[in-house]
Amino acid sequence: MYMNMCVPFRYKSSGDDDSSSKKIIEVLMINSPSGPGLLFPKGGWENDETVEEAAVREAIEEAGVRGDLMDCLGCYEFRSKTHQDEFSPEGWCKAAMFALFVKEELQLWPEQNTRNRSWLAVSEALGSLRHEWMRDALERFCKWHEEKFVDGTI
Repeated sequence: MYMNMCVPFRYKSSGDDDSSSKKIIEVLMINSPSGPGLLFPKGGWENDETVEEAAVREAIEEAGVRGDLMDCLGCYEFRSKTHQDEFSPEGWCKAAMFALFVKEELQLWPEQNTRNRSWLAVSEALGSLRHEWMRDALERFCKWHEEKFVDGTI
């Protein structure tokens, strides 16, 4: 099973004065109806959409956010109990991961009755993630951000 995932992020000022304060990166996490811990929005894609379009759609459906989809940060393999079938009894999935710079947080979204969203500093998110492979993905996101945005912001 092929899936997509995005790391939604934004900047928050660390002080009272926006002009001199440092910007802190926050990432958006969602809960899973199937168990404890937090996740990034992820899911499969439809036949009529690209992986990028699917990542944007999943961010809207699961987390209720829109923004600019940025670089693909890599691919991950993981096991999923919900995707075990005759073709993949082990439930192996492969996910392409993208960075999503959030520009709009929707008040209403398709999965709002089953998902709660939480903005967390990266250090908090690392301790809250449900899966090890997502922690690795977040670390890769941090490295990508540091290399791409030398001044710390977009």
